[in-house]
Amino acid sequence: MNSIWRHFTGLIWLAVIVAAAWLAFGALTALSLFSLVSLWLIVYHTCKLYALDQWLRHINPSSATVPDGAGVWAEIFVRLARFVRRYDKECLNLNTSLDRLQRATSAMPEGIVILGETGQIEWCNLAAEQHLGLNLKMDAGQHITRMVRQAQFVAFLNSGDFNKPLIIKQLRSQDILLSLQLVPYGDREKLLISRDITRFEKIEIMRRDFIANVSHELRTPLTVIGGFLETLLDENRISGKMEKNALELMAHQATRMQRLVEDLLTLSRLENTQNTLCEESVDVVKLLRGLHQEARSLSAGRHVVTLNIFSEAMVLGNEDELRSAFGNLVSNAVRYTPEGGKISLNWALEKGRGLFYVQDTGIGIESEHIPRLTERFYRVDRSRSRETGGTGLGLAIVKHVLNRHQASLEIASELGVGSAFKIKFPVSRMLSVAPDTAASPVEASESRS
Repeated sequence: MNSIWRHFTGLIWLAVIVAAAWLAFGALTALSLFSLVSLWLIVYHTCKLYALDQWLRHINPSSATVPDGAGVWAEIFVRLARFVRRYDKECLNLNTSLDRLQRATSAMPEGIVILGETGQIEWCNLAAEQHLGLNLKMDAGQHITRMVRQAQFVAFLNSGDFNKPLIIKQLRSQDILLSLQLVPYGDREKLLISRDITRFEKIEIMRRDFIANVSHELRTPLTVIGGFLETLLDENRISGKMEKNALELMAHQATRMQRLVEDLLTLSRLENTQNTLCEESVDVVKLLRGLHQEARSLSAGRHVVTLNIFSEAMVLGNEDELRSAFGNLVSNAVRYTPEGGKISLNWALEKGRGLFYVQDTGIGIESEHIPRLTERFYRVDRSRSRETGGTGLGLAIVKHVLNRHQASLEIASELGVGSAFKIKFPVSRMLSVAPDTAASPVEASESRS
């Protein structure tokens, strides 16, 4: 404000001098004086503007000498010089932070690739170069799919679904497994994170092989023990009550161990990457009718079991695996529903997707347990699970079967009210889809046996 006032003060003095010259020497002399002073001011300010322009055009203004000036120009040049110094200091701090961040990410065992909004490579660390065969100096600006030429990765990138990581084999060495995770951030940019999971995969294979081998070896002795116990009980060779109760308990536990071994072997088969899915057209309606009869037999008249068919649609998948998944949900509903409760088996279409769900009026599940229900051997109530004969592997089997069929499991439950277990199949798995007739069931049967 002071500099502006000083500038206007100079103009006022100029006006006073011109007026005095007008009075003393006449208008022509005053006009000439005013013109000369104005011309000098124009030349002066033009020179200062040129000097400012040349300074700003410098590649690094801070390294060039600040132009000299007087009055307002001196203050402008001082402020600009101060701004440039502050700007240079901030740039230095940012470059230092960026350099520190790049050194930190370069030292990480995980590969980091920064992708632009169109998928071009902007930066990557050393681990990413080793994992994906990149070279930052040569590949910067290239689209990531030109460097990682795997159909799985291209489909994963184009799908837009980055909730789960992609597992692929390294192009240069098929023995190395990589886990790729895409994390969107900023303005349509992405962070590609690669991890070498070869060691963990080998440990997982060893674990699966150990469980499969032990389970297979246990199957034969358990079958022999169970057979002899059944023979002893059937022939009534044991007269004492205590001895008979002991044999019945042994037979019950042997049967339970056999079910556990069978479930472990089933899980091992489902987890085996070499066990490809044998797909066929599965008649879900026929499958559910059989499960309905099994549920009635298992219930033995203690529940009202209902079968509702709202669609004749079929599913592309493996019938044995789907029967195992559906059967686990149905048997759980029978086990955990008190006598007199209601259980319904339902098959319908929902926006073109297949929907199978089992609904019951059972004991229900508290909300904090629901996310962990598909974990192996996880039980909400261990004592109740033992009483009902559960192995703790049923829902884990369901999860693996659904993963192999690209299906999802949704669980809704309220303690003391009941539960609903829903299996949703993608549209790509649906065959011979009939119009959705949810309002008028094709078949509805109710039985209390």
